[in-house]
Amino acid sequence: MNSFLGTYECKADAKGRLMLPAPLKKQLGNLEEGFVLKRSVFQPCLELYPMQEWNKMMQKINKLNRFVKKNNDFIRAFTAGVKMVEIDGTGRLLIPKDLIVFSKIEKDIVLSSAVNIIEIWDKNLYETALDSAMIDFADLAEEVMGNQNDDEDGNGIS
Repeated sequence: MNSFLGTYECKADAKGRLMLPAPLKKQLGNLEEGFVLKRSVFQPCLELYPMQEWNKMMQKINKLNRFVKKNNDFIRAFTAGVKMVEIDGTGRLLIPKDLIVFSKIEKDIVLSSAVNIIEIWDKNLYETALDSAMIDFADLAEEVMGNQNDDEDGNGIS
């Protein structure tokens, strides 16, 4: 599994293209495999999946029974607006217009690592989401990570 690190700021041009920062491009690895760009489920941002990660997600989704209505509804919503994208020869990524509209991306963009994918945010919306999350972060951290068992070496997670 890929694991990305970092938060990067960049700008989109009038056509919706953004130049990927060199440290992020290096982490993305094999750019020739392509990527999948989709709407986020919970936030007004986009999610960039390396093809390998997208294929893993599709394997999970393909296990859902399509004869169950809520599964069908989930698949339809999850894949709404999904686009295959490539990084061009100069290191730019073109964000399709419908995804720009969904994510309210203007000019200033934040690329934020989210474990195995990259979130693409309008800078102002990212800062607003981060500010609101930080208010309750201590409680959230305790709730999500507080019951984790010790790691394999018997050390507590810190």
